[in-house]
Amino acid sequence: MNRTRTGLAAAVALLISAASLSAEGQPTGSVHRVGFLTSGAVSSPVLEGFRQGLRERGWIEGQNVVIDHRAAGGHDQLPAEAADLVRLKVDVIVALATPATSAAKSATATIPIVMIAATDPVRSGFVASLARPAGNVTGLTHTGAGMEILGKQLELLVQAVPKAGRVAVLSNPTNQNHPAAMKAIREAGRSLGVQLQLLEARSPNELDGAFAAMAKEQASALFLMTDSLFIVHRERIAALAAKNGVPSLGFREIVEVGGLMSYGPSLSNLGERASTYVDKIFKGAKPADLPVEQPTKLELVVNLKTAKTLGLTIPQDLLLRADHVIE
Repeated sequence: MNRTRTGLAAAVALLISAASLSAEGQPTGSVHRVGFLTSGAVSSPVLEGFRQGLRERGWIEGQNVVIDHRAAGGHDQLPAEAADLVRLKVDVIVALATPATSAAKSATATIPIVMIAATDPVRSGFVASLARPAGNVTGLTHTGAGMEILGKQLELLVQAVPKAGRVAVLSNPTNQNHPAAMKAIREAGRSLGVQLQLLEARSPNELDGAFAAMAKEQASALFLMTDSLFIVHRERIAALAAKNGVPSLGFREIVEVGGLMSYGPSLSNLGERASTYVDKIFKGAKPADLPVEQPTKLELVVNLKTAKTLGLTIPQDLLLRADHVIE
């Protein structure tokens, strides 16, 4: 009888020990799931900054957090991707740019949404106000300067290409933010005394026609609006600009593949700051109580290799102001 009890006690002790060892090999607490939603390819600097920010706050991918990427091929595919993330019951959706934020908000009124680089979230109906979002959406706007940054971008392009008699502006009319942006650019053009050629592209099939129109009007430079269509097809746009000998100002991603320059919020910084929202939400905070923030760091990126290919000499003072120079 004693042997039986002794054997049973030993077995129980062995099971407890095994359970303890198993528990030690598992991450503490529950595993949180993040849905990362964007139209087009995931922007590497944003994602890298986001992951780094999570790691700094103790959230290790594959241990206590999982990131589900959903990169839609275009604006029209975003609702389906957002709905898929809702079906997965993610704990929070991180939406990159205005179209993704809009799709996420339409898909759920309960799952917290952290927007990154959304343009005018109050006017877009994402939040009631920057200080008091009052819903399930919070995060970061595209810029703290509103539409004024467009004037600064055009000014920088003119400084880089001082002989630009005509600047082509390429926008996507299906982007809900571009009409207001085009108004700001026209005002900036008048202020700078620059002639503008306003062009549109709703699909990749219209890009060749837009560049043909630039060539016909002999545009000396290209101002490229930020849009998921243009981000997805950035290599093709950069190639068309190079073929036509047109220096361009656009977003960071196109400068990395051959565009001339960009000026805007630091993408990695936006990603890192978005991680602070996710961290707070994981710890129980509600989006309605987290004020929307505006970017504090703007970056000037110049592709010196492209400038040399175009036979363009970038003014020294402009190069000295650049945060990143690609050579």
